[in-house]
Amino acid sequence: MEGARVSLACALLLFALSTIASASIVEHTFNVQNLTVSRLCKRQVITVVNGSLPGPTVRIREGDSLVIHVINNSPHNITIHWHGIFHKLTVWADGPSMVTQCPIQPGHRYAYRFNVTGQEGTLWWHAHASFLRATVYGALIIRPKAGHSYPFPKPHKEVPILFGEWWNTYVVALEEAAIATGVPPNNSDAYTINGLPGNLYPCSKDKMFTLDVVKGKLYLLRIINAAMNIPLFFKIANHRLTVVAADAVYTEPYVTDIITIAPGQTVDALLHADQSIGSSYYMAAHPYASAPAVPFPNTTTRGVIRYGGASYSRRVLMPQLPSFFDTPTAHKFYTNLTSLVGGPHFVPVPRHVDEEMYVTIGLALEACADNTTCPKFSASMSNHSFVLPKKLSILEAVFNGVDGIFTKDFPDQPPVKFDYTNPNITQTNPELLFAQKTTSAKVLKFNATVELVLQNHALIAAESHPMHLHGFNFHVLAQGFGNYDPTRDRSKFNLVNPQFRNTLAVPVGGWAVTRFTADNPGAWLMHCHIDVHLPFGLGMIFVVENGPTKSTTLPPPPSDLPTC
Repeated sequence: MEGARVSLACALLLFALSTIASASIVEHTFNVQNLTVSRLCKRQVITVVNGSLPGPTVRIREGDSLVIHVINNSPHNITIHWHGIFHKLTVWADGPSMVTQCPIQPGHRYAYRFNVTGQEGTLWWHAHASFLRATVYGALIIRPKAGHSYPFPKPHKEVPILFGEWWNTYVVALEEAAIATGVPPNNSDAYTINGLPGNLYPCSKDKMFTLDVVKGKLYLLRIINAAMNIPLFFKIANHRLTVVAADAVYTEPYVTDIITIAPGQTVDALLHADQSIGSSYYMAAHPYASAPAVPFPNTTTRGVIRYGGASYSRRVLMPQLPSFFDTPTAHKFYTNLTSLVGGPHFVPVPRHVDEEMYVTIGLALEACADNTTCPKFSASMSNHSFVLPKKLSILEAVFNGVDGIFTKDFPDQPPVKFDYTNPNITQTNPELLFAQKTTSAKVLKFNATVELVLQNHALIAAESHPMHLHGFNFHVLAQGFGNYDPTRDRSKFNLVNPQFRNTLAVPVGGWAVTRFTADNPGAWLMHCHIDVHLPFGLGMIFVVENGPTKSTTLPPPPSDLPTC
């Protein structure tokens, strides 16, 4: 009996040591600086990390800790957000400017330190201060721990595919003008794949992403929509893809020839290289324009897949992409993804709900005294148009108990109920167009389960909004068009294997029902990932209170946290 106890103790010790040994501290330095590059027949100054566009790919294993030293050698304030990371007890490293930190000023530095546990797949990092996200971004790839495998066949190669947008102007000035005038910025001049626009754009014949493949091999495409404002359709000619993950959560394998991906989202898809040796095929992406009346850049970026082993054919097949306005195709893709039950890090749907919220989202107008520039475009959640504080970050105010930085009055229900998806409602109720400017938060008890209904409205224009929640994933229980009706629509809830993700494209003129558990103390931003919509006000804050133990309590800020 004593020998059995010793054996058990030794086994537990070996397991603990192997777990510790399998985790590493991964350290990088991000040098943020300006760079002059040639694109679309023009020399353009951009802000980048480590001299490249996209920036460096960060590769880790589940359980590793990251230390990223950000040195700001640019002329702009900067922060970096680790999009999709849970940041359990490391909320100080989340990154949104004036929410969890003051920005890193020019000539200064800050080290982001956090652990990545319970997550595998493709995430990404990007600037979270001004329009710098247009060129300051990169992939964050989380592989399984050593000795663990993917829940799908091992790929021959993993390939990041990052979509972006390119402007033939300095993007910081774009945002400054948009905020000053209340007019959305000019549309981008090109879309890009891994920083390259492709040969459909001027002066871009040699600026196209190329992927060389071997016939018969399997490739894992890690697809990221880092575009500022536009959801995209993506296809590869003569190939089908098998989706195996979304937002770093494993999914039931879903075979498709088309991927729809909103800004902020990621999709992992297997590509079986099953075509002829020597053949070549275009991969292409162009916009999904959910609001046809709103101007958008109707161009196409493309790269090429080449099968090695023989001389390449001059003929390259182009995929047939959907119409820009093909909402049924977009909705089919968005709603056909389901979680892999029993897969690594699978999280069941919480059945008990503590907080119920119904939040309207969309564009609005800002009333102001200067009639020469008014009314300005605005945006809001439940008629609250979010304004970032200027003196102190919200998280510092929470930790230090500082009043006057934010208010705790974000409503559980819209202040005014109306026919949300009726585009003519403002003809009889024009006052609905105007949203109050606030820095408002919803306070949640630790471990409370929140059922959050997101309802698009059509006051200015009906469009799809990609809503991103920092610090959490949420289960997407149901989606639909029109106004959400709990009596009718609760029967549509998927409580078995719904998507579990950090960014959700709420259907145009429609709704989505989500659930998440507030088990992470801190101040967490929820906002639209159409980049101009956050400075216009489409955001809010969840403040999650401390739990009962030290391990569920917000820790103090790091000593090198930037000051305002």
